[in-house]
Amino acid sequence: MVLEIRQADQSDRDAVARLLDEAFRDDPVSSWVFPDPEHRAAVHGRFLGVFVDVALAEGRIDYAVDGSAAALWLRIPAGEPEGEDEIPAKMRAVADPDNERCELVGRLTGAVHPTSEEHEYLLMIAVAPGRQGEGLGTELMRPVLERCDREGLPAYLEASSERSKGLYERLGWEFTGEAVRLPEGPLMWPMWRKPRG
Repeated sequence: MVLEIRQADQSDRDAVARLLDEAFRDDPVSSWVFPDPEHRAAVHGRFLGVFVDVALAEGRIDYAVDGSAAALWLRIPAGEPEGEDEIPAKMRAVADPDNERCELVGRLTGAVHPTSEEHEYLLMIAVAPGRQGEGLGTELMRPVLERCDREGLPAYLEASSERSKGLYERLGWEFTGEAVRLPEGPLMWPMWRKPRG
Protein backbone atom coordinates (compact mmCIF):
# COMPACT_ATOMS: atom_id res chain seq x y z
CA MET A 1 0.00 0.00 0.00
CA VAL A 2 1.21 3.48 -0.82
CA LEU A 3 -0.38 6.15 1.31
CA GLU A 4 0.00 9.62 -0.12
CA ILE A 5 0.99 11.94 2.75
CA ARG A 6 1.36 15.69 2.99
CA GLN A 7 2.01 18.05 5.85
CA ALA A 8 -1.17 19.63 7.20
CA ASP A 9 -1.39 23.38 7.63
CA GLN A 10 -3.80 25.81 9.30
CA SER A 11 -6.37 25.33 6.53
CA ASP A 12 -6.65 21.65 7.56
CA ARG A 13 -7.14 22.40 11.24
CA ASP A 14 -10.88 21.72 11.50
CA ALA A 15 -10.76 18.63 9.27
CA VAL A 16 -7.97 17.10 11.37
CA ALA A 17 -9.85 17.90 14.60
CA ARG A 18 -12.99 16.21 13.15
CA LEU A 19 -10.93 13.15 12.20
CA LEU A 20 -9.51 12.90 15.74
CA ASP A 21 -13.00 13.32 17.19
CA GLU A 22 -14.41 10.50 15.04
CA ALA A 23 -11.45 8.17 15.60
CA PHE A 24 -11.32 8.62 19.39
CA ARG A 25 -14.99 9.17 20.26
CA ASP A 26 -15.26 5.64 21.74
CA ASP A 27 -11.66 5.36 22.95
CA PRO A 28 -11.34 4.22 26.60
CA VAL A 29 -9.55 7.41 27.65
CA SER A 30 -12.01 9.73 25.89
CA SER A 31 -14.88 7.77 27.45
CA TRP A 32 -13.28 8.28 30.88
CA VAL A 33 -12.71 12.00 30.38
CA PHE A 34 -16.29 12.48 29.12
CA PRO A 35 -18.41 9.61 30.56
CA ASP A 36 -21.72 10.91 29.19
CA PRO A 37 -21.90 10.05 25.44
CA GLU A 38 -24.08 13.06 24.59
CA HIS A 39 -21.78 15.46 26.39
CA ARG A 40 -18.75 13.80 24.77
CA ALA A 41 -20.29 14.34 21.34
CA ALA A 42 -20.68 18.04 22.13
CA VAL A 43 -17.19 18.82 23.51
CA HIS A 44 -14.79 16.07 22.37
CA GLY A 45 -13.82 17.81 19.12
CA ARG A 46 -12.93 21.01 20.96
CA PHE A 47 -10.84 19.01 23.45
CA LEU A 48 -8.85 17.28 20.69
CA GLY A 49 -8.63 20.51 18.72
CA VAL A 50 -6.14 21.74 21.33
CA PHE A 51 -3.80 18.90 20.29
CA VAL A 52 -4.16 19.98 16.66
CA ASP A 53 -3.36 23.59 17.55
CA VAL A 54 -0.26 22.55 19.52
CA ALA A 55 1.00 20.33 16.69
CA LEU A 56 0.41 23.02 14.06
CA ALA A 57 2.23 25.62 16.16
CA GLU A 58 5.08 23.57 17.58
CA GLY A 59 5.37 20.36 15.57
CA ARG A 60 3.96 18.79 12.46
CA ILE A 61 0.89 16.92 11.29
CA ASP A 62 1.37 14.25 8.66
CA TYR A 63 -1.96 13.99 6.89
CA ALA A 64 -3.19 11.45 4.35
CA VAL A 65 -4.12 13.29 1.16
CA ASP A 66 -7.51 11.54 1.15
CA GLY A 67 -8.19 12.73 4.72
CA SER A 68 -8.30 9.18 6.11
CA ALA A 69 -5.49 9.49 8.68
CA ALA A 70 -3.37 12.00 10.57
CA ALA A 71 -0.35 11.78 12.87
CA LEU A 72 0.55 14.64 15.21
CA TRP A 73 4.26 14.84 16.07
CA LEU A 74 6.31 17.07 18.36
CA ARG A 75 10.10 17.11 18.54
CA ILE A 76 10.85 17.21 22.27
CA PRO A 77 14.27 18.49 23.35
CA ALA A 78 16.19 16.92 26.23
CA GLY A 79 15.58 18.53 29.62
CA GLU A 80 12.50 19.66 31.50
CA PRO A 81 9.90 21.00 29.04
CA GLU A 82 8.85 24.62 29.19
CA GLY A 83 5.18 25.50 29.01
CA GLU A 84 4.07 21.86 29.18
CA ASP A 85 1.91 22.64 32.22
CA GLU A 86 -0.15 25.11 30.21
CA ILE A 87 -1.53 22.55 27.76
CA PRO A 88 -3.68 20.47 30.18
CA ALA A 89 -5.16 23.66 31.65
CA LYS A 90 -5.92 24.95 28.15
CA MET A 91 -7.60 21.68 27.20
CA ARG A 92 -9.93 22.03 30.18
CA ALA A 93 -10.60 25.73 29.58
CA VAL A 94 -11.37 25.24 25.88
CA ALA A 95 -13.40 22.04 26.05
CA ASP A 96 -15.13 21.65 29.40
CA PRO A 97 -14.09 24.06 32.19
CA ASP A 98 -16.02 22.23 34.93
CA ASN A 99 -14.46 18.84 34.09
CA GLU A 100 -11.18 18.35 35.94
CA ARG A 101 -10.54 15.11 34.02
CA CYS A 102 -9.78 17.21 30.89
CA GLU A 103 -6.77 18.57 32.72
CA LEU A 104 -5.90 15.53 34.83
CA VAL A 105 -5.20 13.21 31.90
CA GLY A 106 -2.57 15.64 30.57
CA ARG A 107 -0.99 16.14 33.98
CA LEU A 108 -0.72 12.38 34.62
CA THR A 109 0.81 11.63 31.22
CA GLY A 110 3.12 14.63 31.51
CA ALA A 111 4.42 13.36 34.86
CA VAL A 112 5.83 10.16 33.28
CA HIS A 113 7.01 11.64 29.96
CA PRO A 114 10.78 11.00 29.63
CA THR A 115 12.96 14.10 29.63
CA SER A 116 16.53 12.80 29.45
CA GLU A 117 16.83 12.52 25.64
CA GLU A 118 15.62 14.47 22.63
CA HIS A 119 12.88 12.44 20.90
CA GLU A 120 9.96 12.48 18.51
CA TYR A 121 6.66 12.43 20.42
CA LEU A 122 3.68 10.89 18.66
CA LEU A 123 1.09 13.06 20.35
CA MET A 124 -1.82 11.38 18.56
CA ILE A 125 -2.50 9.28 15.51
CA ALA A 126 -5.98 8.87 14.07
CA VAL A 127 -7.45 6.75 11.31
CA ALA A 128 -11.03 7.27 10.13
CA PRO A 129 -13.29 4.64 11.76
CA GLY A 130 -14.26 3.06 8.43
CA ARG A 131 -10.60 2.65 7.44
CA GLN A 132 -9.12 1.20 10.63
CA GLY A 133 -7.30 -2.10 10.30
CA GLU A 134 -6.00 -1.35 6.77
CA GLY A 135 -2.46 -0.45 7.85
CA LEU A 136 -2.89 3.29 7.29
CA GLY A 137 -1.49 4.18 10.71
CA THR A 138 1.63 2.12 10.10
CA GLU A 139 2.14 3.75 6.69
CA LEU A 140 1.61 7.19 8.18
CA MET A 141 4.25 6.61 10.89
CA ARG A 142 6.81 4.94 8.64
CA PRO A 143 8.55 8.09 7.26
CA VAL A 144 9.09 9.57 10.74
CA LEU A 145 10.27 6.27 12.22
CA GLU A 146 12.68 5.77 9.31
CA ARG A 147 14.03 9.28 9.90
CA CYS A 148 14.39 8.51 13.63
CA ASP A 149 16.40 5.41 12.73
CA ARG A 150 18.65 7.37 10.34
CA GLU A 151 19.22 10.16 12.87
CA GLY A 152 19.57 7.87 15.91
CA LEU A 153 16.57 9.52 17.55
CA PRO A 154 14.16 7.71 19.91
CA ALA A 155 10.37 8.12 19.76
CA TYR A 156 7.71 8.17 22.48
CA LEU A 157 3.93 7.83 22.79
CA GLU A 158 1.17 6.83 25.17
CA ALA A 159 -1.05 3.97 23.99
CA SER A 160 -4.65 4.40 25.10
CA SER A 161 -5.83 0.83 24.48
CA GLU A 162 -4.50 -2.73 24.53
CA ARG A 163 -5.13 -2.93 20.79
CA SER A 164 -3.01 0.11 19.97
CA LYS A 165 -0.29 -1.03 22.39
CA GLY A 166 0.05 -4.25 20.38
CA LEU A 167 0.33 -2.32 17.12
CA TYR A 168 3.06 -0.08 18.49
CA GLU A 169 4.98 -3.06 19.87
CA ARG A 170 5.10 -4.53 16.35
CA LEU A 171 6.69 -1.26 15.18
CA GLY A 172 9.45 -1.36 17.79
CA TRP A 173 7.98 0.54 20.73
CA GLU A 174 8.38 -0.97 24.19
CA PHE A 175 6.27 -0.34 27.27
CA THR A 176 8.31 1.74 29.74
CA GLY A 177 7.05 -0.34 32.67
CA GLU A 178 5.07 2.41 34.39
CA ALA A 179 1.43 2.60 33.31
CA VAL A 180 -0.58 5.78 33.77
CA ARG A 181 -3.55 4.90 35.98
CA LEU A 182 -6.53 7.19 35.45
CA PRO A 183 -8.51 7.32 38.71
CA GLU A 184 -11.28 4.70 38.51
CA GLY A 185 -10.54 4.53 34.80
CA PRO A 186 -8.48 2.83 32.12
CA LEU A 187 -4.73 2.45 31.92
CA MET A 188 -2.48 4.23 29.44
CA TRP A 189 0.83 2.69 28.39
CA PRO A 190 3.82 5.00 27.90
CA MET A 191 6.02 3.50 25.18
CA TRP A 192 9.58 4.26 24.05
CA ARG A 193 11.12 3.29 20.74
CA LYS A 194 14.88 3.11 20.47
CA PRO A 195 16.25 3.90 17.01
CA ARG A 196 17.01 0.84 14.93
CA GLY A 197 20.54 0.65 13.49
